[in-house]
Amino acid sequence: MKLAFSTLGVPGLPLPDVLRLATAHGYHGVELRTHPEEPVHTGLGPAERADVAAEFKGAGVELLGLGGYARVAAPGDDEPVLAEIRALLDLARDLGAPYVRVFPGGDLDVQTPEEADATAARRLGTAAEHAGDLGVRILLETHDSHRTAADAMRILGLVGHRQVGALWDVMHTWLGGEQPSETYAALSPHLGYVQVKDIASPDDTTPLPLGQGVLPLAECVEVLSRHNWDGWLCWEYEKRWYEAAAPLPDLLESGREHLSRLLNESA
Repeated sequence: MKLAFSTLGVPGLPLPDVLRLATAHGYHGVELRTHPEEPVHTGLGPAERADVAAEFKGAGVELLGLGGYARVAAPGDDEPVLAEIRALLDLARDLGAPYVRVFPGGDLDVQTPEEADATAARRLGTAAEHAGDLGVRILLETHDSHRTAADAMRILGLVGHRQVGALWDVMHTWLGGEQPSETYAALSPHLGYVQVKDIASPDDTTPLPLGQGVLPLAECVEVLSRHNWDGWLCWEYEKRWYEAAAPLPDLLESGREHLSRLLNESA
């Protein structure tokens, strides 16, 4: 498995500094949080996009994916959501990223679960055609209204398109009560990559260094290794939402060592 980290952990950091961190600490790739407050976002022009792609190539670091914020199950008109996804897909194509991340984002106060599932599936099915033309996959993250693999599969089963897959966020499936073996069994045919992290408890999701919290990272890695899965583990350290959390650059070395140790133990 290859290791990456998300720029959610280093909010606003210029891309050259991000890439230096990756190479200095032995990470193979980077997931870019794609938001207007970040250096890389859908508003970049052609020359800026070419510069970003060149910076990754020059550093020898892979661009794992774009962490977008489209909410595919959200109530409302389809077109604004589809436009947001198309913009992410176009950016991914220009930068050479294989994946874009979307959220479920259903609102079960105003939707039934069936309505949320159908809305998400309809939008993802439509966006999948554009994704196929560009050679990019859309990954639905286990998150918010659909935090478990069982939840996500209600949508993915309706879509049934190879350009639409899953992103396994290990915190949300654990908070939803799923065991790693259950999550992997459900998502494995659709799995793009896995986001790892650690937290103190279900009631305190402040990010911690990997291995210092309660999330079942060893079990997740063991399940993936047992099934010979050879994709990406991406550390999503949510510094952007928790200003008091320790700075991620100080933790990257120990985080890589922890993941490497888990991989060796599960081999």
